[in-house]
Amino acid sequence: MSRAFFLLSLLLLSCSVQNSATNTQSQITTAPMQAAAAQPATDALSVTEFAQLVERISEANGYFDTDNLISNESSYLHVMGKMRKMNVTGGAYVGVGPDQNFSYIAQVRPRIAFIVDIRRDNQLQHLFFKGLFALANNRAEYLCLLFGKPLVMDAGKWNITQIVEYLDKTPADRKRFDASREKIAAKIKSFGLKLNDKDFATIARIHEEFFAAGLDLKFTSHNRAPRPYYPSYRDLMLEKDLTGKQCNYLVTEDDFQFVRSLENRNLLIPTVGNFAGDKAFAEVGKILKERGDKVTAFYTSNVEYYLMGDSSFDRYAENVRSWPIDPRGVLIRSVFGGGYGIRSVQNVPGYYSVQLLQPLESFVKGKFESYRDLVTQDSLDLK
Repeated sequence: MSRAFFLLSLLLLSCSVQNSATNTQSQITTAPMQAAAAQPATDALSVTEFAQLVERISEANGYFDTDNLISNESSYLHVMGKMRKMNVTGGAYVGVGPDQNFSYIAQVRPRIAFIVDIRRDNQLQHLFFKGLFALANNRAEYLCLLFGKPLVMDAGKWNITQIVEYLDKTPADRKRFDASREKIAAKIKSFGLKLNDKDFATIARIHEEFFAAGLDLKFTSHNRAPRPYYPSYRDLMLEKDLTGKQCNYLVTEDDFQFVRSLENRNLLIPTVGNFAGDKAFAEVGKILKERGDKVTAFYTSNVEYYLMGDSSFDRYAENVRSWPIDPRGVLIRSVFGGGYGIRSVQNVPGYYSVQLLQPLESFVKGKFESYRDLVTQDSLDLK
């Protein structure tokens, strides 16, 4: 072998090794990127498309006698371990109520999510959350904007315990709160929706509640006295599933960033709708078929209890049957007060609410003569 050929071979080998190392380094650098990045950047809706979907799905405002600023379901995460075992991921998510939905969404990682609630106030609250996500770079900033606390450098690196400790010990700042409220209102105006002064007054009232109560904020009912078992915002943030894992969407930056990405891509659609109505659920089904998506997770809270009570349950069930459903799809429901023949393994000591999981396919095929039938037929063992 000539010396020139030998040197050329060494040079080519060196380039090959460098390219291999560069590719490997690129893979290493890319691997831990937040899961939100796994979603295609082009998988987004424009502001116009977002506003059109909200309008297309929404029905007239209804009434329910609670503020629902936060959940009253302390057991809301108890289904998470089972959902991980079942690999309930992707597809579409449908839920009801405020931000407990974000924790389910962070785990399921759907391509699109719909929040359907009979109260327009809930839709306005989700637009408020959307504004917060647009302004906050990380969960610490998000919570500081929510509660009117000063922002701290490097707080994005804190764990959830450090964040809670900071929020608890740091006084809310009225001046900072008022300034952030104006920024949030301006951001909400950019979402393309038809909102009036009354709507913005409602959003301001909601934000004021978070500012005034801080992490001690609890669910309240208009016609019932507060219950001692209602969890605070702090309790919900630190809650665990039945495996002992903390899995509120604010516990890890990765989960927070996935929800933020979904919001910023206009793929979390807050609407006004009755589960048993003629429009909202039917339109959700049509949209999913147009997109080629199937429902992987449907969170009902305890809405079905009221639907059973006013004889509109059958109409609701028909609405759900119109949806395209993933074979792994699950229905997440809450039951309050015990009883109904629910297996003891699902009743966790110290929790007034019980979280249940049912395969969606068994729900759409089932026949339920009573609420007891509903919460016991094909309910999955969460252990």
